[in-house]
Amino acid sequence: MVLRDSDPAEAGGYRIEDRLGSGGMGVVYLARSASGRRLAVKVVHGQYADDDEFRARFRREVAAARQVSGAFTAPVVDADADAPRPWMATLYIPGADLGRHIRDHGPLPLPRLRELAAGLAEAIRDIHRAGVVHRDLKPANVMLADDGPRVIDFGISRATEFAASDVLTQTGRVMGTPPFMSPEQFSAPQDVGPAADIFSLGAVVAFAASGRGPFDSPSPYETAIRVVEGDPELDDVPAELLPFIRLCLEKEPKSRPTADELLRLLRNGDWRTTDDAPTPVDTGRPRRRTRRWLAVVAGTLALAAATTTVALTGDDSAPGNLPAGWRAWHKQAKDPSLDKDPMGPTALFNRCVASGTSLVCAGDEIMATRFALADGRNTWARPIDQTADGEDFGSSSSGGGTIIGARDGRVYVYGADDRPDDEASYPTRYTIQALNAGTGRTIWSTVTADGSDGTEPSSDQGASVAVPAGIMTVYGKTGRQFALLDADDGKVRWKRPLPNPDQYMTLLRSSAGQAYLLTGKYTTDNIESTSIAQLDPATGKPRWTVKVKGDMDIVGRHDGRLVLVNVTGARRTLTLVNTTSHVMTTVKLAKVQPEGAAPTLVNGTLYFTLSNGSIRAFDPATGRQAWASNSGVEQSGPPTASGTHLYVASPSGRLAALNRSTGEVEGTLPGRDDGAVDGSPAGAPLTLVGDALYVPYGLRSVYTVDVRDL
Repeated sequence: MVLRDSDPAEAGGYRIEDRLGSGGMGVVYLARSASGRRLAVKVVHGQYADDDEFRARFRREVAAARQVSGAFTAPVVDADADAPRPWMATLYIPGADLGRHIRDHGPLPLPRLRELAAGLAEAIRDIHRAGVVHRDLKPANVMLADDGPRVIDFGISRATEFAASDVLTQTGRVMGTPPFMSPEQFSAPQDVGPAADIFSLGAVVAFAASGRGPFDSPSPYETAIRVVEGDPELDDVPAELLPFIRLCLEKEPKSRPTADELLRLLRNGDWRTTDDAPTPVDTGRPRRRTRRWLAVVAGTLALAAATTTVALTGDDSAPGNLPAGWRAWHKQAKDPSLDKDPMGPTALFNRCVASGTSLVCAGDEIMATRFALADGRNTWARPIDQTADGEDFGSSSSGGGTIIGARDGRVYVYGADDRPDDEASYPTRYTIQALNAGTGRTIWSTVTADGSDGTEPSSDQGASVAVPAGIMTVYGKTGRQFALLDADDGKVRWKRPLPNPDQYMTLLRSSAGQAYLLTGKYTTDNIESTSIAQLDPATGKPRWTVKVKGDMDIVGRHDGRLVLVNVTGARRTLTLVNTTSHVMTTVKLAKVQPEGAAPTLVNGTLYFTLSNGSIRAFDPATGRQAWASNSGVEQSGPPTASGTHLYVASPSGRLAALNRSTGEVEGTLPGRDDGAVDGSPAGAPLTLVGDALYVPYGLRSVYTVDVRDL
């Protein structure tokens, strides 16, 4: 930022070179010491110089920052709280703050999310060991340095040894930034302790994973209510980090782990899932969820915004966020079934997921195959039918293969082995398997059905879903049960009956880590009503059930509400189900969408895509249409979004990038005709890892592109 005429030439003897940022409390400058060391110097606004309480708070900030030293904090070099304009100098950290980085580049990929979570947990541990509570951990206060994140700005921190009678915490002010504050910061600000920083840590990691805060709402007041009373919105958070984030976001401070416990859990992967949410092993803490109303929020949030502190921001030009060693590539998968199928590949993948350094894809008789994220090396491939004699009996598995989920370096897939019983019968043994994403090694394999009447456990067909506890799947010889397979060992933890399949159609769905059973009741020609039940992962029993008219399916969750659309017929309305109160509301779409328009909920926006390339964007809370555009991409699969753009691709690999705010097409790539498949269905979902976009296309092929080059 350019220096202004009103900016000082120096502060505390340090020569000022540039402006880094400004806010309600002061301005942050880039300065140099006499030895040439670069510093970030915060100089408070002149109007605060005569405010005795402000000076006391500033002294506290300096004292708190001096107490903290660690690899993931910015050390204080010098300060003067008694100067005509108080100032503090910290070591300059080049790079953008987390909030700016996510706005410019979209959510972080999983490897960087792990690094962020561990770095922030270590920083908070060091802060708490120094007897300090930060109380304003937010994306703007996290700098992304080359060697890891740094926590900055202790402007509203409090030393834990201060007594409750401390006047600076008795003023009735709500201190912090609403989307990242803990419930107790609203309801009992004088009692805020170290657990508040743990809650904020979880909210910050969720923001980095999804591009939005877990409690974001249109107004600060609604945000505060959601923080205190609502469920977090975690739809776009990778499954591997859901246990970590949910632990941090416990409403009750005593139910949250300490920073040391979080580091141990991250290091050891030591999670245990209960009937409500994952908890750390051996913490010795009771799990409590108390329902409290927001008693002290009204009239204070504007003041809270005014008392947040200035971020020490760095260089605006952040480097590309790409997997280590990445280069543009396009590859076709090995076909593990060529000895059985001389025709070779016939169709495109139907799903790919990123896990660690791997992109694992499935579809068209491939149970799973792995490409290296960096260079596309196709290191292993497994057929969906691994019948020992290698013969293909043309079972119902034809065209099968999909990835059910991914977690902790594993991918969950299904197999379908055909075994000739006699000349007229070819029963199939279905299995769900957990594979090591890097090596393809089978960690466990569980039979879900064995016989001609069994049900294929495909997630695409609503017969299996991944949840943090494991895999819920249709189960049994005739497919009349559903069961939970444990994520760690594949053992059946419980089984429950499904409704009569002659009268009901059932689907298993998941959203925000929760599993739902949808039960459609048949009449002669259609489905007259659909029951939606949220399932308890510990028992499989419904926690609650609501009933809606018609044939409904879940698109996703937004602002704590499930979003449902009708499967057949024109889409005129949306049905929203509050997952806490279970109240249903109907939202009228501003423009009717045809039955052929495929709905996808991405980052809080509902998109309808048509086979001719048309895309319409709607606000699911109001039904208002934000924009309508034509991507030029026919037969596109579900769209994928970064913080700024929406991406769609065709089965042949034609790609378009649309501005998420306006719908304008701002970048395209032509299709790769060598992979085109006649009569193929819509394209597969895309996978975005930082700035690297992975596009399945054609004959079991994938290519990758840096989205900044579009």
